[in-house]
Amino acid sequence: MSAINDTKLKSVIFLLTGLPSDGDTHLWISIPFFFMYVISIVGNSVILFIVKTDPSLHQPMYIFLSMLAITDLGISISTMPTILGIYLFNSREISLDACLAQLFFIHFLQCIESSVLLFMAFDRFIAIYNPLRYAAILTLPRIAKMGLVAVIRAMAIIFPLPFLLKRFQYCQANFLSHSYCVHREVMNMACSDITVNIIYGLFTKLLIMGLDSLLIFLSYVMIFKTVLSIASYEECLRALNTCVSHLCAVLLFYTPDISLTVIQSFEKDSSPLLQILLGYISLLLPPLMNPIVYSVKSKHLCVKIIRVFIK
Repeated sequence: MSAINDTKLKSVIFLLTGLPSDGDTHLWISIPFFFMYVISIVGNSVILFIVKTDPSLHQPMYIFLSMLAITDLGISISTMPTILGIYLFNSREISLDACLAQLFFIHFLQCIESSVLLFMAFDRFIAIYNPLRYAAILTLPRIAKMGLVAVIRAMAIIFPLPFLLKRFQYCQANFLSHSYCVHREVMNMACSDITVNIIYGLFTKLLIMGLDSLLIFLSYVMIFKTVLSIASYEECLRALNTCVSHLCAVLLFYTPDISLTVIQSFEKDSSPLLQILLGYISLLLPPLMNPIVYSVKSKHLCVKIIRVFIK
């Protein structure tokens, strides 16, 4: 019996889907996706290169930005093969092991990105609340330890997911509604009791998205409280302006993902197209927009980028 089960497990194939279209329009749909990936990979790579090679940018804010760029690059690389594979080559099949590997890296990198956004909120709070001790508090060894904690936390939370999914038998029509694998989608394809996975999935969402977004919100409550105590109106605006890029990154990351989770949990009759679009936005928009937003808002970084391309 175990041999039969192993054979069934190894032969599981999932069929990825995406935006509803026929074969003739796939090429046209692939064009914007292709350019989004190119801009994301080039933009985040340029930021990493500039921060690494310019000693004047070896500051906490830019080091955290580098961490964000690394996770965005990872998310782009994790989703690119299946999304472009569908629209360029009509390649929809993905094996169970490849699917589990993809969903692990997607959730693992999203967990790290959530931690980095929390660190960046703490960075902005220290810079505004206690600027004189900013460099003394956020030292390079301390930032390295924070990055290590983010990786260990992500590994501890996400590592069980593939094993919880691999123990199932999949005997339904294995059509995934997205162009990539995520835990909730694969879990719903199982013909076994998925209660443990539902509980653990909810636990991971609350621990990552719920806790981190709450701590970021509390950080900004403290930031606004500190800023309002500043006597000068110009200094108040200057202080808030340093937070705009981070606020944009937070909204780009949390809003689509939380919206998708709410719709999938409470709106059973919601449009599948809306869920597909929110899925694409949650994974593709932050890596695309974060380098652009930070380059535009940070004059120092913008000048360095212009010099690189002019040379």
